[in-house]
Amino acid sequence: DGVWDETSRYGDLRGYKHDTNDGLYRRTLYTIWKRTAAPPTMLLFDAPSREICTVKRSRTNTPLQALTLLNEITYVEAARKLAERMLTDGGATPEDRIRFAFRRVTSRAPTNEELTVLVGGLIITAGHFCLAFASVPTFYAGLILVALGTGLLKPSISTLVGGLYSHGDTRRDAGFSLFYMGINLGAFAAPLVVGWLAQGEQFKALLTGWGLDPTHSWHWGFGAAGIGMTIGMIVYLRHWHWLSHIGHPPEASAPRPWDKLALVAIGTAAMLGVMIASDHVAWINPIVFSLPFVGVIWFGVVQRDQDSRRIAAILVFFICAILFWAVFEQAGSSLTLFAEELTRNELFGFAFPSSWFQSVNSLFILALAPLFAWLWVSLRERQPSIPMKFVWGLVFLGLSFAMLVPAAQLTATGKLSPWWLIGVYFLQTVGELCLSPVGLSAMTKLAPVKLTGLVMGIWFLGTALGNKLAGVIAGEFNAKDPQALAHFFWQQALLVGGMTVLLLVLVPWVRRLTGEQATTNQSSA
Repeated sequence: DGVWDETSRYGDLRGYKHDTNDGLYRRTLYTIWKRTAAPPTMLLFDAPSREICTVKRSRTNTPLQALTLLNEITYVEAARKLAERMLTDGGATPEDRIRFAFRRVTSRAPTNEELTVLVGGLIITAGHFCLAFASVPTFYAGLILVALGTGLLKPSISTLVGGLYSHGDTRRDAGFSLFYMGINLGAFAAPLVVGWLAQGEQFKALLTGWGLDPTHSWHWGFGAAGIGMTIGMIVYLRHWHWLSHIGHPPEASAPRPWDKLALVAIGTAAMLGVMIASDHVAWINPIVFSLPFVGVIWFGVVQRDQDSRRIAAILVFFICAILFWAVFEQAGSSLTLFAEELTRNELFGFAFPSSWFQSVNSLFILALAPLFAWLWVSLRERQPSIPMKFVWGLVFLGLSFAMLVPAAQLTATGKLSPWWLIGVYFLQTVGELCLSPVGLSAMTKLAPVKLTGLVMGIWFLGTALGNKLAGVIAGEFNAKDPQALAHFFWQQALLVGGMTVLLLVLVPWVRRLTGEQATTNQSSA
C-alpha cells in the first residue's frame, strides 16, 4: 500500500512484516509515527495479512492514540467497536477506508514497569506465606521478601498511574486520589480479616477445637494476607492489557548508565547500614535527617538549571513527607498502644479487637477520596498548588495530635470512648489525602523521564525514614502517666505546626521550583 516507499528512508522494515511478535509491530509503527513530521496517514496493523497498512486521515492529532489503543486491544469484538468509533467520532472522512479483519489478535509481552509490578507482587506473596509458618528462619525470610517485593512494586505501580496522564493534565492529582482509594480497599479489609484471625477469641476457640495451638493464630493472619496477594496477582494478570499503552522505557539516546545504577545500589546498602547503626550511635540521626536540607540548598540555590530546581522541589516534599509519616505512622505504635490500653474497644455495645482501629483510616479514605478527586477536577487550574496542598496536609496532621492532648489527660479518669481515636483518624485521613496522593502525583510530574522510577523510590525512602523516626519517637510513649502522655503528643503537634509555618512561607519559592508559577502565568495570559 505504499508504506514501504514512504518510510524507506527509515530503514528496511520488511523484516517485521512476517514476524509473529506483536511487540515488534507496535515498535515499528510507533517509530514510523515518531520520525515523520505530522504524518498525513494513520498506520494500522492488519493481523490476518500480517502487514502494515495506511488510512488517510483529515486530522493528524489522533492517529497515535487510535493506533496505540487499536494495537493493544486483545479482544476481537472490542477492537471492531473501536474501529467503528474511530470512523464516526475520530475525525475521519466518509472516504476513509480501513482494511480491518481481525480474526485473532496476538498476545503481547509485558512492559518494563508491568513486569516489575508483577515480580514485586509475587515476592510479597511469597513473603506472606513464609510468615505463615511458625519458625524463626521463615519469620526473617518473610520480612525480607515483603520488604524487597514492596521496593519493586510500590514505585513501579505509582509510575504506571502517572503514565496515564500527560504532563499538564489537571486530572493527575484526582487520578492518584482514586488510585489511593483503591489501595485502601485492601487496607480497610485486611485489619478486619487478619485482626480477627490473630486476636479474635472465636477463632482461637475454633483452633483449640481443631486441636491446634491458639497462640499461632497470628500466622493464620499472615496466611490470609498471602491468599489476598495471590488473588490480587490473578486480577492483575487478567487485566494488565488495560495498561499496555504505558510503562514503556524512553527511547535510549545513550547506553544504560550501569555505573550510576551501581552507585544507587551501593548508596541504598549504605543507607540501610546507617539506619542500623543509628540505633546504637545517637549522633547519626541528626546528620542523616539534615542531608535533605543541604540538598535543597545545593540544588535550589547553588544550581540554577531546570532539572536541579525540580530536584530541589522534590527534596522539599521529601522532607515534609519524612515528618508527616514520622507522626502519621505512629498509628501502628503509639496509637495502637493507646487503643489497646487506654480506649474502650466497644461501639454500640459491640466489642472488637484493638487492631480494627487500623481500618478506620482506610474507611475514611474510601469515603473521602472520591470527594477529593471531584474537588481537584472541579477546581482545575484554580486548585491549590502542590506545596499548598502539602501545607493543608500538615495542618490536619498537627490538629490530630493536638486533639490527643486533652484525650491523654482524660485517661486519668479511666478508659476513653473510641470516638476520640475515630476523630483523630478522621483528621489524619484528611491530611493524608492532601499530601500522600498529591506527593505521588508530584513525583511522576517532576521527575526526569529516565529517572521516574528512581524518584518514586526516593519518595518512598521518605516513608521509610518517617517510619524509622516514628519508631524512635514512639519509644517515649508512656500509658501510665497522663501528663507525660499529653506532653508527648503536644511536642509532636508543635513540631508539625512549625514545619507547616515554614512551608507556608516557602510556598511561592517552591512553586517557582516546580514550574507551577510559570504555568499559572501562561494560563492567565
